[in-house]
Amino acid sequence: MRRLVILGSTGSIGTQALELLAAADDLELVALSADRRWEELIAQASRHGVRRVAIADEESAEQARASWDGEVLSGPEALAQLILGAEPDLVLNAIVGSAGLAATVITLTEGIDLALANKESLVVGGELVIELAAATGARLLPVDSEHSALYQLIGSEKGQSPGTIERLTLTASGGPFRGRSRAELESVTVEEALDHPTWKMGGKISIDSATLMNKGLEVIEAHQLFGTSYDDVEVVIHPQSVVHAMISLSDGSSLAHLGYPDMKVPIAYALHWPQRAKLELPQLNLEQLGSLEFEAVDNDAFPCLGLALAAGRAGGTAPCVLNAANEVAVAAFLDRRCSFLQIAEVIEATLAAAEIEQSYSFATLIEADRAARGAAAAHLTALA
Repeated sequence: MRRLVILGSTGSIGTQALELLAAADDLELVALSADRRWEELIAQASRHGVRRVAIADEESAEQARASWDGEVLSGPEALAQLILGAEPDLVLNAIVGSAGLAATVITLTEGIDLALANKESLVVGGELVIELAAATGARLLPVDSEHSALYQLIGSEKGQSPGTIERLTLTASGGPFRGRSRAELESVTVEEALDHPTWKMGGKISIDSATLMNKGLEVIEAHQLFGTSYDDVEVVIHPQSVVHAMISLSDGSSLAHLGYPDMKVPIAYALHWPQRAKLELPQLNLEQLGSLEFEAVDNDAFPCLGLALAAGRAGGTAPCVLNAANEVAVAAFLDRRCSFLQIAEVIEATLAAAEIEQSYSFATLIEADRAARGAAAAHLTALA
């Protein structure tokens, strides 16, 4: 029986992980965390017999303490106290945004295996996170559907000679605006951007999917996880979201991971690795599916992907700056303080003004993040 902590349990990934636990006899849930949705968090804790939680928002934490007799941690050290006190064998990091980096660092520093749904940990933390996992022997198990697919495909080629895998392919549904020109995106609304055709996700991730920034972050994540050159990672639009990823091999053949889109598959794979859990989900029916569509990315309409690739290639603090500017711009769009296309404008301006340096320490990244957020906010003010 492995002890499990779920961070960000009230979000999409966290709630689906809790649903999976109902059929899991090899996992014991020992702690949960959330940002501010304390009522839902306490309901989860009560339902699963958890007596220890952490809440990022202090006011929400106080309300939780007043209505629940379990332990409620809050403040800057809350996640560290939660993880260290729970003594888990596995942590699922489903925190949204760069806020999840601290939990990743804490988990890996302790040599605890990490099921990682927080892609920003690798975008912002980069080589430092990979080096930390290697140093402590903690296993990094990706939860993103594309990276879980790549993890399984690449694992199937273990034992082959170096250079056998020549290219990684990430697929993107294209989001709610697939096929629209840049001119047609001028006046899209928040509601339209949140209406993803395939996946049901939180607000920030839904907007990232609509701009294709999510795919850019995933390319950086793939580069860090698998050590693959940016030149050897490609993105193609695949609206059915049935092919999750593909690897191209040196003999001209390719291997692909296919299945109907359901995040429970990669979540379960990470939670139960090295075993594969039985899930009550439909098997892929090729006759019913009929055909699969693929198309190139429209880089003019969706410039965020190109910005992410450029930041990844620049390295150092550039991905950190990219991510910070994106978080600020997306929040502004959701608050209706900027237009959909201005998200990319803010990110591009912030990157152009930033002084990119080598990320020698997490302190360097924290300062780059702070400066980028300030610059992005200033750009938004100038656009108003």
